[in-house]
Amino acid sequence: MPKMKTNRGAAKRFKVTGKGKVVYAKSYANHILTKKSRKRKRSLRKSGIIDKKDVTLVKRLIPYA
Repeated sequence: MPKMKTNRGAAKRFKVTGKGKVVYAKSYANHILTKKSRKRKRSLRKSGIIDKKDVTLVKRLIPYA
């Protein structure tokens, strides 16, 4: 059976933790930061965890992660 291809767009956006959770970097943290509150900008620095129902879809896109 041939090797599965990794979706390169998904590979750049998602990482799988040691326990199997899928982590991503939050959006809206690049520009026009003056109108965003300090608390909001601080929370955008942290990584987010994908919802449980979307994990199977993302893991299918990145089979070797």
